[in-house]
Amino acid sequence: MTQASAAPRGQGYPFSGLVVLDLSHIYNGPYATFLMAMAGAEVIKIEPHGGEHLRVRAGLGGAALPFAMLNGNKKSVTLNLKSERGRELFLQMVRSADVLVENFAPGVTERLGIGPEVLQAENPRLIYASSTGYGRSGPYRDYPAMDITVQAMSGIMSITGFPDSPPVKSGPALCDFFAGIHLYAGIATALYEREKTGKGRLVEVSMQEAVYASLSSNLALYHGSGGKVPVRTGNRHGGLAEAPYNVYPASDGHVAIICNNNRHFHALLNAMGREDLKDDSRFRDLKTRVAHIDEIDALVSAWTQQYTKAELVERLLAHRVPHAPVRDLGEVVNDPHMHARRSLQWINHPQYGRIVVQNSPIRYEGVPPMPLEPSSPLGAQNREVFCERLGLSEQEFEDLRREGVV
Repeated sequence: MTQASAAPRGQGYPFSGLVVLDLSHIYNGPYATFLMAMAGAEVIKIEPHGGEHLRVRAGLGGAALPFAMLNGNKKSVTLNLKSERGRELFLQMVRSADVLVENFAPGVTERLGIGPEVLQAENPRLIYASSTGYGRSGPYRDYPAMDITVQAMSGIMSITGFPDSPPVKSGPALCDFFAGIHLYAGIATALYEREKTGKGRLVEVSMQEAVYASLSSNLALYHGSGGKVPVRTGNRHGGLAEAPYNVYPASDGHVAIICNNNRHFHALLNAMGREDLKDDSRFRDLKTRVAHIDEIDALVSAWTQQYTKAELVERLLAHRVPHAPVRDLGEVVNDPHMHARRSLQWINHPQYGRIVVQNSPIRYEGVPPMPLEPSSPLGAQNREVFCERLGLSEQEFEDLRREGVV
């Protein structure tokens, strides 16, 4: 791994000593580089003078939180890549970097003169990682791509919602974050290969392709029906292959319950005090329960609505029935389990005040979760990176500022 000029950041973590240049914006690229930073890499976030798109959104109330969530533990520099001098400085940074991450539309970095061929000519060990909506090739290559448009194109919207309602987008930005996770995996795979060959390579991830496998339950229903497009199933199993599998009413909210085998279902009947139904021919096995799914849901709903969520959790836990209360975001942000594991932490952000941010969900034996550092103000590490890392004099740095390069 390329070593930074100072002592490696994150000593003892898997990516300690790794230098990552982050040109990405919004969600999927920044999440991949966040995971790398939390694994010990030194991530240098390179932004245009006005800041990346998500930072610009930060002026819109709560929109500041996503930027803080995805860009902690990174260094921020500004650089005008459209200027000749800015491009020269960038190439200088590339020569001592291990990974470059970008999620521009296909062709953008080539037009700027910093495409993969140019960068790998400067540094053959460089992993060039690119995330796009539909890939760097193919008929959809140049289609504009945002999370909601990819949800529409990928089929996610068509299977989300209830049968008698219009298609609905998934609440979270699934396509962006699935792509970010796959991008991280692709980078780690390429770095492993580089340890054996000494050579870098281009790694690309398509948002559309990253979410396809998650449609598996619904695709099973499609193929099982001979290619008939299935209706939306609401909160029922996407392949209509599990029962009970739904969100059921409590007296003060809702609870999700799933029983995917007889042991689970019999445990639920014990919790309900309905052991008499164990030998009912309608509910004998999974196949018969699915055939009587409406009766199953009516039976379970009539029982759950008599109790609060807390009472249901107590009863279902006691009988080891797979379930969970439907919680709102306020409850999730203050989740005692996630705070106990340091997966969530309150921090005092110098720009945004007291906020909750997440750590990496990936844990490495022998080291604690990486301490969280707040996201940096725009260009906060300009002098550190350009003077200390690249060796520019103070006068050269001031000249760059005056010329609008940094």
